[in-house]
Amino acid sequence: MILTVTPNPSLDRTYEVPALERGEVLRAGAERVDPGGKGVNVSRAVAAAGHRTVAVVPLGGAPGALVAQLLAGRGIEVAPVPVAGHTRSNIALVEPDGTLTKINAPGPELTEEEGETILATVGAYSPVADWIACCGSLPRGLAPEWYARLVTRAHGAGARIALDTSGPSLLAALAARPDVVKPNADELAQAVGRPLATVGDAAKAAEELLERGAGAVLASLGADGQLLVTGQGVWYGSAPVAAVRSNVGAGDASLAGFLAAGGEGPGALAAAVAHGAAAVQLPGSEMPTPGDLNPAAVTVTADVPLDLTLSEQGSPR
Repeated sequence: MILTVTPNPSLDRTYEVPALERGEVLRAGAERVDPGGKGVNVSRAVAAAGHRTVAVVPLGGAPGALVAQLLAGRGIEVAPVPVAGHTRSNIALVEPDGTLTKINAPGPELTEEEGETILATVGAYSPVADWIACCGSLPRGLAPEWYARLVTRAHGAGARIALDTSGPSLLAALAARPDVVKPNADELAQAVGRPLATVGDAAKAAEELLERGAGAVLASLGADGQLLVTGQGVWYGSAPVAAVRSNVGAGDASLAGFLAAGGEGPGALAAAVAHGAAAVQLPGSEMPTPGDLNPAAVTVTADVPLDLTLSEQGSPR
């Protein structure tokens, strides 16, 4: 069972538009409404692959009720934590070439008591979880050290932790030694305080995160593939993509594939790449099913292309 923790979930509305023209009335060709947030997306991808998952989510107001309803409709067990504020609603506009414009609401401000209730809920499920995926930015009201507290408590219960966050929250949590961290290229550069121009730069930055406490680093490099860096070695994975429809949630799908495949080694990296490549070819934040995957197209090698220049196409979100 994969338990996910999303401290700042959302209700995501995605519209496909012919072009983004500032100041004009835009008519959408298609729309989707999905439960959102990085951990929620991981649960959606795990469920789509046929595995059991439980989503711990603080929910409030009508948007929160709809998030719970949509998750249950996808076969996901929900462990809701009632909060006073309303769950945020986000908007994404996707153009035909895959260009994404996203408007993310700030979300509610949680009290210290609500933050503690989330930790207690995670603690109740920790003994039966194979992995706990802690994902996304922290809402207002929770200190950057909140994830570190979660990692420490979950480790005390014998659970393994995958952490997908950035900025001060990531840096504070490294000392608690999460088993896996999953930054994208921008987040990795932010963590080490310098720009990354090549795959070799990204690998070196990932090794620095290992030195600061991470057990392994699964780094999404967008169109340039993915890296897995551990104390046992460095592996590089990639897969061709015919056309990018939306990269919303692609990094979350990658993490779900990695964890569902055991969460370690080149085999799990191959699963992560297959899930990410499938996700970018789907609309909105739709998560891939086994029928969408093309594992035969994935290449994983220890012969890392260190000189490969990182593109500016962005990492999966």
